[in-house]
Amino acid sequence: MFRVLTIAGSDSGGGAGIEADIKTISALGGYACTSITAVTAQNTLGVFGVHALPAEFVRLSIETVLSDIGADAIKLGMLANEDIIRAVAACLPAGVPVVLDPVMVATSGAVLLPDAAIAALRELLLPRATLVTPNLPEAAKLTGLPVGRQAEQIAAGRALLAMGAQAALIKGGHATGEILTDYLITPGAVETISLPRLHTKNTHGTGCTLASAIATGLAQGLPLSAAVHRARNYLQQAIATAPGFGAGHGPVNHLVRA
Repeated sequence: MFRVLTIAGSDSGGGAGIEADIKTISALGGYACTSITAVTAQNTLGVFGVHALPAEFVRLSIETVLSDIGADAIKLGMLANEDIIRAVAACLPAGVPVVLDPVMVATSGAVLLPDAAIAALRELLLPRATLVTPNLPEAAKLTGLPVGRQAEQIAAGRALLAMGAQAALIKGGHATGEILTDYLITPGAVETISLPRLHTKNTHGTGCTLASAIATGLAQGLPLSAAVHRARNYLQQAIATAPGFGAGHGPVNHLVRA
């Protein structure tokens, strides 16, 4: 059983954040460890409160896990503020794959990362990322580039590599059309991953779920492309079999068989 450390916020509704990460990692056969950066009061209708933990405590929790249990991969999610980003960057171990999900805005529209923190993420975490997994608005925010067309999305991915990431997965969920297309961009290639769009409101936590699934694959020794494909298919099934909880953007079915 391979170890995945997820560093992210807690979702009281259970559909995103640390809760989604633990379920995803477990469903795919990994062992989940956690460092919680913030606690939130939220449900399927929105985020009603965020309480960030002290940055030094976040750092202590990471170092405590790594010094004893260790990690075969690390997933970064909601990091809340600049101080926490700097603390996380200071204690990421060398040689361990890092999947960075640049959580900036919740599905409900709540802003989860202020501009100063985004600048710190660009400077300190992008260069440590084995893979960065932005959706289209996040890719535009990180790079300052338009992402409306296919060529622009690929260009944004290449810009993220120029900023230090080893690879970028530009997620196409915010685009239009019946086929949802993601682009996996590495220094030597652009790989297209296309699946039918599922028309559903049950998409809460999809970014967290995908990033955790990829991190689990990397921890298990899968090549990057294989880890991304397995994770994408797992997420597709999780969305398709969502339980339908809540009146807003409901959670996916993390316990679906991949």
